[in-house]
Amino acid sequence: MRGKEMIAMLLAGGQGSRLGILTNTKAKPAVSYGGKFRMIDFPLSNCINSGIDTVGVLTQYQPLLLNRHISNGVPWDLDRNNGGVTILQPHQKNDNTGDWYSGSANAVYQNMSYIEEYNPEHVLVLGGDHIYKMDYSLMLDFHKKNNADATIAVLEVPLEEAGRYGIMNTHDDGKVYEFAEKPKNPVSNLASMGIYIFTWKRLREALTKCDRMFEDSDFGKHIIPFLINEGRTLYAYKFNDYWKDVGTIDSYWESNMELIKTVPDFNLYEDFWRIYTSATHQPPQYTGENSDVRASFLSEGCEVYGTVVNSILGHGVIIKEGARVADSIIMEYCVVGENSTVDRCILDERCVIGKNVRLGAAVGEDAVNELKPDIYNTGITVVGEFSILPDGVSVGRNCVIDGVTIEADYDSLELPSGKSIIKERQAGI
Repeated sequence: MRGKEMIAMLLAGGQGSRLGILTNTKAKPAVSYGGKFRMIDFPLSNCINSGIDTVGVLTQYQPLLLNRHISNGVPWDLDRNNGGVTILQPHQKNDNTGDWYSGSANAVYQNMSYIEEYNPEHVLVLGGDHIYKMDYSLMLDFHKKNNADATIAVLEVPLEEAGRYGIMNTHDDGKVYEFAEKPKNPVSNLASMGIYIFTWKRLREALTKCDRMFEDSDFGKHIIPFLINEGRTLYAYKFNDYWKDVGTIDSYWESNMELIKTVPDFNLYEDFWRIYTSATHQPPQYTGENSDVRASFLSEGCEVYGTVVNSILGHGVIIKEGARVADSIIMEYCVVGENSTVDRCILDERCVIGKNVRLGAAVGEDAVNELKPDIYNTGITVVGEFSILPDGVSVGRNCVIDGVTIEADYDSLELPSGKSIIKERQAGI
């Protein structure tokens, strides 16, 4: 069949371990964002808005929720007979080759037969867990104009933060002559966004050779350096709009809070570049006569009888009489009981907070979490999905609660800042 101009390979198999218990039972791209969305909605919407109608989604870690959410691709107009969206999970071939994806490039390598079906001129490779709006067709025009073998989307970052990224050194025209993965002493501030356009012929060659040389072949560590060493033509495509890697508890919370500014840095209300999602029909929002809602997102089906300030509520959340929620993210179908306070917290899906509970920033002194100080250290308390907190408990900052808890799990009905309660149904945090 006649080849497509470009197809997309969307890497969505990452665990996202820095998000702690939010990714215990789901891949990072499936984590809720902005009340009604999931992270993967953004690259999928970018694809269809850019005219890309063939997308392979590579999943691996905890894929069930992600697979259900994407389903047949209807919300993104990706239910196509020729193309559309296809879930690509690790699999074994007839010759007994194939295994778990060991790196980003290895994942695409193992699915080269899918790409060959469409015989594309170009392949777009992108991650499934970044928050941004981008017209990939403009990047493709840039790629073709420069007759490039590969084009890498880049952002300018503060030089003092450049060591966290893959950094490009370029000539004035954007041609890449050097790449360093997380350099100790960066001399450039052009950071890779993990978004690549390759000429398929060159990508196929690089994937095949790098997979032979490296067990965990990766785009940043192996493919890009390989192409540079081979003398191929690479260009950096500068992106100057909002882009966020919400890979930590703090960056995830901060990015959500940015949505509810009077003039948000990232606007979800633009008609010309809509973000689509898979959502069941919900009843309208309801606010009771004694409710007070200020500077907040309320998704469909919410019922608010108390106070909500500077917060984001997912589908079907119930805030009962006298309860107060502030500076928090409450995911779908959670319930906050009468006269309870939730302050600077993240509640994963379907949590139940009892009556007269005090949870988060208003309780106790700040202290990093004892079990995972590198994850829970910015004052945000996190409650895992399906968790239950009994009436009357008081929980401090940087705490983690995961599972159905009872009064006996708390010392005098208190959980001091930096402490955790992890029930057996979900091991580890």
